[in-house]
Amino acid sequence: MNQHNELKMVIGCEEWCAFPSINIPAIKARVDSGAKTSSIHAINIVRFARGDESWVSFEVHPLQKNRKVTVHCEAQLVDQRVIKSSSGDKESRPVIRVPLTLGDKTWEAEVTLTNRDTMGYRMLLGREAMIGRVLIDPEGLCLQGEKQDETLVELYKAPTKKTVKKK
Repeated sequence: MNQHNELKMVIGCEEWCAFPSINIPAIKARVDSGAKTSSIHAINIVRFARGDESWVSFEVHPLQKNRKVTVHCEAQLVDQRVIKSSSGDKESRPVIRVPLTLGDKTWEAEVTLTNRDTMGYRMLLGREAMIGRVLIDPEGLCLQGEKQDETLVELYKAPTKKTVKKK
């Protein structure tokens, strides 16, 4: 048994994360130790220069099954990587490095940007972001705290799927 296990937080197979530096206060992630790199749902990805640095702007729909909430983000581009999906498809993706908050801890994490509309979760938390920090309880769900619809409405100042009025 690793003597450092008591220092690691226990997380479930899905958790609420936040990216404060890109204005995402809550996004539910699928915890996937089989994926090397974390990824976040991003659309309208545009590269641009800021001084001598490469940057990327993009939009995120942070809430599942909700396209009404859109967050405009900008971050420094740190890499461009070819990522192979579980289905074997290869895709070249921009990579950003941003502070990731999970529970009461925050650390820098590399995240690829890709359209995850067809995926069940808006974010995938990969093993590189978890190494040395977490233990996964595959039975657990949101062990670092659940977010209620009312909280999400307040965080994003917008309706969630349960509060949207039918026309």
